[in-house]
Amino acid sequence: MMCSKEYIERGENAVLHTYNRFPVVLERGEGVRLYDLEGKEYLDFGAGIAVFSLGYGNQEYNQALKDQIDKLLHTSNLYYHVPMAEAAEKLLKASGLSRVFFTNSGTEAVEGAIKAARKYAWLKDGNTDHEIIAMKHSFHGRSMGALSVTGNSHYQEPFKPLIGGIKFADFNNLDSVKQQITEKTCAIILETVQGEGGIYPAEPAFLKGLRKLCDEKDILLILDEIQCGMGRTGSMFAFQDYDVMPDIMTSAKALGCGVPVGAFVLNEKTAKNSLVPGDHGTTYGGNPFACAAVSKVFDLFEEQQILEHVKKITPYFEEKLDLLVDKYEFLTARRGKGLMQGLVVTGRPVGEIVTKALENGLIVISAGSDVLRFVPPLVITENDIDEMVEKLEKSF
Repeated sequence: MMCSKEYIERGENAVLHTYNRFPVVLERGEGVRLYDLEGKEYLDFGAGIAVFSLGYGNQEYNQALKDQIDKLLHTSNLYYHVPMAEAAEKLLKASGLSRVFFTNSGTEAVEGAIKAARKYAWLKDGNTDHEIIAMKHSFHGRSMGALSVTGNSHYQEPFKPLIGGIKFADFNNLDSVKQQITEKTCAIILETVQGEGGIYPAEPAFLKGLRKLCDEKDILLILDEIQCGMGRTGSMFAFQDYDVMPDIMTSAKALGCGVPVGAFVLNEKTAKNSLVPGDHGTTYGGNPFACAAVSKVFDLFEEQQILEHVKKITPYFEEKLDLLVDKYEFLTARRGKGLMQGLVVTGRPVGEIVTKALENGLIVISAGSDVLRFVPPLVITENDIDEMVEKLEKSF
């Protein structure tokens, strides 16, 4: 059997170098732990970047996928199949919205949301010069449309020109948004909790103010719940903590808990007045395998009372992180909601801590340039949190 070093060399020689990967070859997972090729154990507080919310090796989840493999993997979207109907109904029930389009990723979900918003505006006035307002320091993906509404010039610069008609406002600053609105504005897009930008939750007054603005001017409110949704904040979707409904929501990551799947979900008004046959499509999106995963995820969230567990464990998690901020001068703040938390690091590189933590058997990730990000599986226990703190302090 080859060792990790050999697999790393093979990967470096064969795979396009778009990631600076850590020198670890992960082989298997169990619960909230991962194991590399040599058998070293890692406590996982990254969950594949907020994806593996149910933890690793969930037997009911695995069995549902095995059963679907034996039945049917792919049909194309020219036909109906059972898992799509079941997954769609459960997603709509959980979100309170009306229609869903399944994609293969979060980036594709954002692309679909942008197209739906532009089509909605085009049907109103026949013009093609509509504008979308996005937020500075946001992240929505790396395809050309999603990149266009990502408020970080570092990601955008080499790929310009991007799609036009995009303006940027300050997150949590309603006046900044108002200053960008014109008669051409067709949508406002934002993450309910900014992830890559540094773990910033939307302020209630800001989100409610946006909803009011959109209602007054018939602008569509698009909420990106790709990272912060699916139970991570203690509600199924973060916007439900604010008593605000979007016109379009994007979802992915934990929607499939490991299987690549995303979705954009529309309310009735937007669904009836936007995309029609021929406007949008996907070969693999919404295939039986992916939809079987989505359907089972919703079942397991309910059976295992995941939302209740997140609400119960969050205060303990926040308390332990706050104690770290009090104890270490280079930790200056904690931000976040539920099991999506960040510690602000000053005076030393975040990457240095992430690397040291990995050496000590702890997986954590960064957000922005100065935030240590914690997005663990939603099934973590108090003991897991205690162990995480112990490993993290050793890494400090």
